[in-house]
Amino acid sequence: MDFGQMKSVIEGLLFVAGDEGLNAKQLAEVLEQDPKFTAELVLDLQSDLKRQKRGLQIVELAGTFQLATIPEHAPYFEKLAHSPSRASLSQAALETLAIVAYRQPITRVDIEEIRGVKSDRALQTLVAKDLIQEVDRADAPGRPILYGTTKAFLDYFALASIQDLPETSLFENDDNLEEETRLLFEKLDGKQMTFEDIPASGEIEP
Repeated sequence: MDFGQMKSVIEGLLFVAGDEGLNAKQLAEVLEQDPKFTAELVLDLQSDLKRQKRGLQIVELAGTFQLATIPEHAPYFEKLAHSPSRASLSQAALETLAIVAYRQPITRVDIEEIRGVKSDRALQTLVAKDLIQEVDRADAPGRPILYGTTKAFLDYFALASIQDLPETSLFENDDNLEEETRLLFEKLDGKQMTFEDIPASGEIEP
């Protein structure tokens, strides 16, 4: 595998890793390369993205590399976030929101273990809508983000606190996750607003 191919793989790995990011050692293990050499490849890729005026950049946070959008494009993301056609949450986002609400603080990996599928997009949607937020970092390798609900979440559903969430059999049987989520949000919507009243996100999972 040549330099170009390795940089292409790194770009894909960082995309898949999402907001958790990957450090040089983790990337090196996947590529079967020396960590120092791998770090140099990341920096080279970082320069490529900037030179080519791409819509993504590589940022280094807490020792990990992450793919991120560039600040100059923020006004366009804001326009997309307020697009009327993006006014509702997908089933994936609803399931993820329910899991965060009842199991917080919780990491992306733990959410995906419950849902059985990737949840990056759903998390991005919920963060963009200010329904969930980063509340801490787990004391585990890579210091993964711990997610929790926001005050806006409580406000949307007229809840005084998270303890006021309806009783539910959610998580007792993974096969019923979709149905239990639907019933839960029917109860919540009955108390307060519908998701059409929540500002739209730029990331909706199909």
